[in-house]
Amino acid sequence: MIIIGVDIGKTKTGVSICDENQILASPLCTIKEKDNDNLAKKIIEISNLKNAKKIILGYPKNMNGTLGPSAKNVEYLQKKIHKISKNLEIILWDERLTTVCAQKNFTFVGRKSIKYKDKIDKASACLILQNYLDYLKSKS
Repeated sequence: MIIIGVDIGKTKTGVSICDENQILASPLCTIKEKDNDNLAKKIIEISNLKNAKKIILGYPKNMNGTLGPSAKNVEYLQKKIHKISKNLEIILWDERLTTVCAQKNFTFVGRKSIKYKDKIDKASACLILQNYLDYLKSKS
């Protein structure tokens, strides 16, 4: 089954995808959209294009586990996607520190993270999805 991973930002959203065997997450694209309703439609469009059956939305909890405005925004987006496309399973996945990790990975290989912002969004989406895939493997 194809799964899409999504890292929602204030202005840009990174999207990743896994292979049919759910082994590896790969970067897919960056969506530049601030309006949640339009963003939900674009995520569904991508999911339909790629024949995905599940969407993993990065759920930005605060470090102490509480939910802030960004998490509430993701919850709204989850409900919007489900309302439009009931055949997609949508999972909220704790994404704490994924962007920091992606930035460190770029720094580690000698890249300036500001110059590669679009790639960091996709890399964060990959980390979210890969963490989910690894979780699935550990359960089986």
